[in-house]
Amino acid sequence: MAYQAPLNDLRFALHTHGRLPEILALPKSAGLDDETVNAVLEEAAKFAETALADTNRAGDLNGAKLVDGKVVCDPVIANAFNEFRDAGWVGLRAAAEFDGQGLPMTVAAACEEMWCSANLAFSLLPMLTLGAFEALNHHGSDALKHLFMPNMATGVWSGTMNLTEPQAGSDLAQVACKAKPLGDGTYAIDGQKIFITWGDHELVDNIVHMVLARLPDAAPGVKGISLFLVPKYWVEADGSVGAYNNAYAVSLEHKMGIHASPTCVMAFEGARGHLIGEAGKGLNYMFTMMNHARLGVGIEGHAVAERAYQHALAYAHERVQSRSISSGSHEPVSIIHHPDVRRMLLQQKATLEAQRAVYLQAAAALDTAESHPNPDAQKQAQAVLDFLIPIVKGWSTENGTTLTNLAMQVFGGMGFIEETGAAQFVRDVRITAIYEGTNGIQALDFIGRKTASNGGAVAKALIAEGRAVAAKLSNEQGLADKLNRALNLAEESVDYVVAQFAGNTPDFAAAGSLAYLMQFGFTLGGIEMARAHIAAGKALANESEQSLGEDFYRNKQATARAYIDLVLPQVLSYHEQVLGSAATVMDYPLSALSV
Repeated sequence: MAYQAPLNDLRFALHTHGRLPEILALPKSAGLDDETVNAVLEEAAKFAETALADTNRAGDLNGAKLVDGKVVCDPVIANAFNEFRDAGWVGLRAAAEFDGQGLPMTVAAACEEMWCSANLAFSLLPMLTLGAFEALNHHGSDALKHLFMPNMATGVWSGTMNLTEPQAGSDLAQVACKAKPLGDGTYAIDGQKIFITWGDHELVDNIVHMVLARLPDAAPGVKGISLFLVPKYWVEADGSVGAYNNAYAVSLEHKMGIHASPTCVMAFEGARGHLIGEAGKGLNYMFTMMNHARLGVGIEGHAVAERAYQHALAYAHERVQSRSISSGSHEPVSIIHHPDVRRMLLQQKATLEAQRAVYLQAAAALDTAESHPNPDAQKQAQAVLDFLIPIVKGWSTENGTTLTNLAMQVFGGMGFIEETGAAQFVRDVRITAIYEGTNGIQALDFIGRKTASNGGAVAKALIAEGRAVAAKLSNEQGLADKLNRALNLAEESVDYVVAQFAGNTPDFAAAGSLAYLMQFGFTLGGIEMARAHIAAGKALANESEQSLGEDFYRNKQATARAYIDLVLPQVLSYHEQVLGSAATVMDYPLSALSV
């Protein structure tokens, strides 16, 4: 299962959709130029292809285990992490003042795609560490930052998110983990957390747990939740590592996929911790991690589907089966010559390129919101980022399941056999639609806080931007007309969602909320693929701009046409579900769901 990093596709996407020249002009990118970015991408690709991709299958077959109270990972995973850490990759986007590399999210996201494609289970470890790092960076005291963050940025220590409890899944108002003041400024944490990815392991010297818990006098509900930093081994004020801190894995979950990553049931028994920020604001602080994590999970869903596509493409070239339907020859041909196989591969490739464009658009918005010198530009970028996050997370991961299943289908019966490796991608990607708030939760957020709360203003601004792109798009084969039709349908859906909230019938909008999110994802993908078609056309018209080769740009235009013709029409079905399914869903008698 070889993996080839899509370097040229990433370079093109970074400039066309990730606005790389603008990102490199931001203050946080000082000293970074296009040449350096290319060098970073090439080295990240080399690591993904050579050191990491081959660990994917071994990690799946030899998953993490709990042995004599210790979480043990396959040696190939441990060796790969040592190489990853020693090369400085853990802190690629961590703040430079705390020994990170300080690269913008736009560049880091492209690297993270390659690492997630190479081995999703492995990639979760640095991703979660950086999530904990970001929460501490935004909300922790200076003393705690200097005590913990340098070791996290360099991968000497790792980090986790401890939210979920047996009785409190996505409804964090039910969190019951307790925190008791010890009188010296620290707290004793007692409780249990479940589904904690990389919650315990032996690859690092210490693990920094971010734990949601309640103080004795805490208010009920979300307002009583505080955030605590609880290390596996206590860290003294001088930075020395002290005693074991009674934070440990009780058991490991037996999972459908991502076997190389230990998913732990964690116990905290009087474990000492530090309060992060103010009491009662833990949930707000945790969302600092969640927004970065949701962007990361969207990349994960996309990346596994990219790897599955490459696997299916290679098989389609190799597998000889049946004669060509259009040929007079009776000789069998490789299956890539069969129209339906070609259709499945093309649906995968076109959707993947659109997803890459949208996640890089979101990453660029994140960098702009964090670092642009103009406050108005920051505010505008934050609004776009907030709108895009549930799309990147939800749309990319729903597609991840669809596309990996298409990749398996290319294999036919062989895809159902574990030895071919196609099944692993289907198993691994499935968690991404559940991670960091299920896609149903993303959809509720999308109709409420991201659409109705601002009267659809952000959505309509993006639709208007899409119309401007469509106006520049050649109408060859009706491309501009097809994109404009999708944009008109998106605007109708926005008006419907806003009207349901204004009319006190949000349940009707909620009934079609996932369809609305998916419709917008495919529509934004259409805008970005049209943008790619235009950019490729400009390169073809000017030989000096063909840095990636003439064939590359012609193929880009062909893929953009394929997306608009083959993939974008899905918005018609989703639009019908948004406007037409609410009454059916809400009026359907619950008794009829019985068996």
